[in-house]
This record gives sequence, C-alpha cells and structure tokens, in this order.
Amino acid sequence: MPAVRYQSGEMVMGRWPGSSLYYEVKVLGFDAESSLYTVIYKDGTELELKEPDIKPASGFQTRPRSRSRSPGRRRSRSRSPARTTRRTSSRTAAAVITDAAVPSHRDTRLKDSLEVRLSPLKQTKAAVNNGNNKHAKKEENNTASNKGEATAEAGPDKGQCRYNLRRRKDDADAKPAAAKPEQLVEEDAKPAAAPGAPTTTPLDFGGKIGAFFWLLFLPSWVLFLVLQVNQEDPSLTNSPPLLPPPGAFWDAQAFGLVVLWIVFQAVLYTLPVGKLSEGMPLRSGERLKYRTNGFFAISVSALAVAAAAHQGVDITYIHSHFLQLTAAAFLVSVLLSVYLYVHSQYAASEQLALGGSSGNLLYDFFKGHELNPRIREFDLKFFCEMRPGLIGWCLINFAMALAEMKQQGLDAPSYSMLLVNLFQLLYVVDGLWNEEAILTTMDLMHDGFGFMLAFGDLVWVPFTYTLQAYYLVRHPVPLSPPAAAAIIALKLVGFYIFRKSNSEKNAFRRNPSDPKLSHLQSIPTATGKSLLVSGWWGVVRHPNYLGDLLMALAWSLPCGFSHLLPWYYMIYFVILLVHRDARDMSECRRKYGSVWDEYCRTVPYRIIPGVY
Repeated sequence: MPAVRYQSGEMVMGRWPGSSLYYEVKVLGFDAESSLYTVIYKDGTELELKEPDIKPASGFQTRPRSRSRSPGRRRSRSRSPARTTRRTSSRTAAAVITDAAVPSHRDTRLKDSLEVRLSPLKQTKAAVNNGNNKHAKKEENNTASNKGEATAEAGPDKGQCRYNLRRRKDDADAKPAAAKPEQLVEEDAKPAAAPGAPTTTPLDFGGKIGAFFWLLFLPSWVLFLVLQVNQEDPSLTNSPPLLPPPGAFWDAQAFGLVVLWIVFQAVLYTLPVGKLSEGMPLRSGERLKYRTNGFFAISVSALAVAAAAHQGVDITYIHSHFLQLTAAAFLVSVLLSVYLYVHSQYAASEQLALGGSSGNLLYDFFKGHELNPRIREFDLKFFCEMRPGLIGWCLINFAMALAEMKQQGLDAPSYSMLLVNLFQLLYVVDGLWNEEAILTTMDLMHDGFGFMLAFGDLVWVPFTYTLQAYYLVRHPVPLSPPAAAAIIALKLVGFYIFRKSNSEKNAFRRNPSDPKLSHLQSIPTATGKSLLVSGWWGVVRHPNYLGDLLMALAWSLPCGFSHLLPWYYMIYFVILLVHRDARDMSECRRKYGSVWDEYCRTVPYRIIPGVY
C-alpha cells in the first residue's frame, strides 16, 4: 500500500487541472487503489489529484494585495481614457505570485509582484442538469480569492496564451511598458521547459516500439487479405498464399489511375460549391474553414463513372488489377506521409498535434506530427478523410458488382451483392451529406495527420472495406427474400441509431445552449464542457458505436457463413470498438476525475444496453 503523504483535513496547495496555477485546498481522503487524493477547493469544487499535483502550503509565498497605495503608486497606475477603470469583474481574477531568483546579469528585483488574469473557472459539482441545459456559473463578483491565493508553478507555454502576465513597476514615476515574458517558478521547483516546446500526450498504439510494429504490420495485413480473398478457397485456416513476383505489384496504368482519381477529387473539393464550414476552436483559438461539398463530389463522380461505362470503359479493370491498384495507393500514401512529416518540421508549435510530438521520428511519422497540414486553404487531412478513399470505396464496390455479373453470367447483380453495395453506399452518402459533423470528431480535432491516417484513408478504407463485395464475385451466396428483408431491417435500425446519436453529439458540441437541445440532461465538468446523460447518450455511453456494430453485422450477413474472411470487417470493427472504448475510458477518467465516475454510474453500459 502506498504511503499517504497528506492526511485528511490537511490544508495544502493543489494544482488546477490543465493549468500551472495552485490553489489552497483541503484534503478529504486518499484512494489507495488509484493513488489519488480527493480535495475540495474553497468554492466547493471537489476533484481527485495525483500526488505530484499537490504541494505543501509552506512551499509557496503569497503576498495579499494592499488596498492602500502611495500617491506615487496611484499615479503609476494611471490609465488612458480608452482603458477601463474596472479593477475586477467576472472575467478577471487577481492572484499575487512571487518570482524565483533570476540570473545576476539582469538588473531586476528578485521578487517582483505580477498580476495574473485568467478566465473564470466553471464550478464542477457533479449535479445533473434537470432538462434546461443550463450550466453552473460563477457569481458576478466571484474571483480567484474564492479558491484562495493562486500561485504559478511554471510559466505558461508560448502557444497556450491562457494567462496574461503583467509586471507592476516598483518605480512610482516609471511609465507603463509592455511586459517581458518571465519564467515563473515555485520555490524549490524544477526549471520549466523551454518556451515554445510542444506539449505532448501519453503515447498510444504501443508507443515507439508499437509504431514500428504497425508500420510493418498494416501493409502486410492488407497484402495478405487481398491475396487471400482471390483464392478459390479463401479459408483463413489454409496456409497463406505465396507472394507473387515483385513485378506483379507494379502497373504504370494502375498507378496513373490512382493519381488521376485523387487529382479529380481534389479539383471537386476546391470548386466554390457548397458550404464553407468552420471547424472547432484550436488551441490558439483559431477556427479553420472547410469546403463541405462532399455530396456534390460523389454526385459528380457517379455521373463521371456512368459516362465512362457508357463510352465502353471497362470498369471491371478494378477487379482484375486489384492488387496493382492497392500497391499504387500504398505508394501514394507513403509519399504523402513523407511530405507531411517534412512539412511539419516548418510548422509553428501551436500547429502541432499533441499526440504526435513525442520527439521520436518513427512515432511522430506514424501518428502525425502536424494537426492540420494545409497547402494554402487546401486541408490535406480533411480531404483525404472524406474524398478519394471514401468515394473510391463506392466505385470499387460498383466494379465488383459488374465483375460478378460478368463472371457468373448474370443479367443483374445478386441480392447479396446488391445489399452490400446499397448498404455501404448509404453509409458513405450519409457521411458526405452530413460532412460537417466530421469536424467535431477525434480525427479532425486531436489526431495529427501522418502515416496512420494517410494509409487508413487511401489504402485501408477502399481496399479492405470492399472485401465483402470482392468475396461475392467468386463465391456467390443465394439469399431468399425473407432473409434479405430481415437484413434490411437490421441495417435500417443500426443506421437510425448511428445517425440520430451522431447528430445529437454534433449539435451539442457546437452549441450546448441551443433551445432544440433543452430536453437533454448533462453533467458539468471542470473543463467547462458537459457530458450528455439523456437522449441516445443516456442509453449507452457510445450509441454511435452500437449503430455501427449493427450496420457492420448487416454488411456481413449477405456473405453467408461458409468462410470467415468476409466477416473480417465485423471482427475488425469489434476489436476497434473495444480499443476505442478503453482509450476513451482512460482519457476521460484522467480528464474529468470524479465527475467521470458519476457519469459512469448514471450511464452504466458502454455499447450494448444490458450487456456491455
């Protein structure tokens, strides 16, 4: 059992999550299992902190503001008519901080008094909003003194711009001057990191070794699937197929078609058609703009493919050269990933992704070093996420339907092939019709753009999500009308849950105070955000995953049960959901503290009601 350093009832200094400010708190208890202290701030906010985020009160020196000042001091604080005369408000809070010793070559006093302005912190009592979606707010005259004197452990990062530091001049006759950035440290604290160094988050996907593994495994696994599905007996119990000669992977025409398809989609993306949407605020406060014309792009693409087929272009070339097209897309994704990593070396620190700034070349190359790489206004990550791979998925499925008719001598695609094509087409069209919703997802908001997403968008999606249609070309599965009707019903139920829950989430993230959402209940958190506990998000914690799961099942059922390979997507998706759920649980537990525990008690099931 770990030693308890701070006892219940002891007054200490606790760091406010996500900042470098310390406030006076009272220790309520210690959880030996999680090694977390439960503390309470003076305004009633209760949080759980790790031991490194707690310091003895004796390690800080605070100096309360003096309300009486000499006439000279008052003259030095004189303001121009344009400046406000209000000293404190609900938007500002004063805290007095003592500087640490500075190098002797600076002619500066050792303990200058600094004024820190910070945004008001939202109260985080875990009380469920009773339907009117109003969050707890500070009273108008609430200041940092409600939590006690605030002290800074380290100066704010260059890219955060969270605190506004202003030096008070000790010379009564000195004129106001722009404050120089100072490195603030608590007494006996370690030196802060160099200004401007990018903040990082814990490594995932197995860390640096894991990144090396995934860089090798992902292309190898896709190659195995592509070769295996083309076998007469694609059973996974059979030995892996022999590798074809190196020359079989390269086809200049296939590479040219992949490049032409990407360029064609890029042209459609840049056309001034459709809505210009704003993304979520970045760490710098900036909101990027995106051209959300995905439905226009897939409509034009469908017309172009239909025109090509009418002119006699053999669309089944995609089926017969599937391996070469896969290799060409892989080559493009590698070249793009190299460009992205080189491009990120010239990006400002605030433009880097927190999860891709480990300092390890392989890990950052895999995870993505830059958050939103752009060529002028052309957003590379958004484009690759929504256009060439996603629309290409539908094109490949269509080619597989034509190939089935050609090989099986059919006048029309089989019921199984039709269901797979229509189900997946509906999924893609819905995503492009609601394209703006992707701007609030993890990929766009937090993940950097590197090999992981580039490979996923250009190779994984179009060449593994189409395996069910590819399988049906050589392995037809008869489907009776009642069975088809049952599968259609399952698909529609999954799609309804998926769309409604995602729409709820997207609308709530963009504008929690929207009157249309007044019926939803939520729990406020210390971060200023709230957790939905009603609607679809009150049924399970991930209702969108539940909808995805039902749709994946509907995609796999038309392929029958003779082989496991066409169920690959279903198996992969279950593994992916479990991974995402574990990642979300860990991240939210760290981010929201004890509020997350209350949320989990309120919404006990993760994905499947009553089961998991």
